[in-house]
Amino acid sequence: MTPTLVQQHLPHPGTATPRDTEACARARDWAEIQERMLVPLYEAVYERLEVGAHTRLLGLGCGSGLALLIAASRGAAVTGVEPAAHERLALARERLTPDGPWGTDCRGDATRLVKGTPGDAADPALPAYNLVTAFHPIGCMAGDSEGLAATLEAAAPLAERGTPVVLAGWGPPERCTTSAVLRVATRLADPLRGGGSWRPALRDDLEDVAQRAGLKPDGSGRVACPFGYATMRSAVRGLLSTGLFEAAVEATDHAQVEKELTEALHPHLRRDGTVWMANVFRYFIARTT
Repeated sequence: MTPTLVQQHLPHPGTATPRDTEACARARDWAEIQERMLVPLYEAVYERLEVGAHTRLLGLGCGSGLALLIAASRGAAVTGVEPAAHERLALARERLTPDGPWGTDCRGDATRLVKGTPGDAADPALPAYNLVTAFHPIGCMAGDSEGLAATLEAAAPLAERGTPVVLAGWGPPERCTTSAVLRVATRLADPLRGGGSWRPALRDDLEDVAQRAGLKPDGSGRVACPFGYATMRSAVRGLLSTGLFEAAVEATDHAQVEKELTEALHPHLRRDGTVWMANVFRYFIARTT
């Protein structure tokens, strides 16, 4: 399958500001270091739902597109929606259409990338979706599920009745070694009145979002997703790329966050220089009504 692309409203590259350069570097770190940590989650969901050539997948918050790429490799037709992260969408485009021209709109049934809302992915010329995913994990930062229910509500009319909708979240803190490291973000962000503060995942986080979106529960599962890094430097870069430390950087500075994050990661440094943290993530399956 040769994927094609819908890319909406992505600007042509121009003169980069320092903030733009940093955002691009973080997006690249996410794509090259951190995103692969969630591959066991993607694979478990696709295996359970038998994703294949019959699947028409709508990926909400698709980021740099690794989950879409895995689904496409199983034969699925995929559409990714990303609301704001230009840099991650550009990387998704590189992954899915490495030879495509920048900034052009190419329409096709195989693979599409859309900047905007689920409504922007609507196309009356294409069949309805029969799988919707929201793989960005919720449940470790205050307010990290805000807006998700509304996004799912907007996506539901684009899918067939009874379509599975998959949500993902962090597992219980006692099963997630990285939870202790993420508390650095809370402590450093306190001057911003707790903005982006860490909190333990709650048992019903995913169920609550699905209920607010008007979806019908249909099962759940847990998947081991260890975070493993070749070096301490790659561990720091990978975790910073998640966006979970942005409030801490604003409250202090980049160097301070890196220093304290390195200290928090030190107990997980192995003799060979690698960093390893065991984690469990949870997924929840609901269905459109």
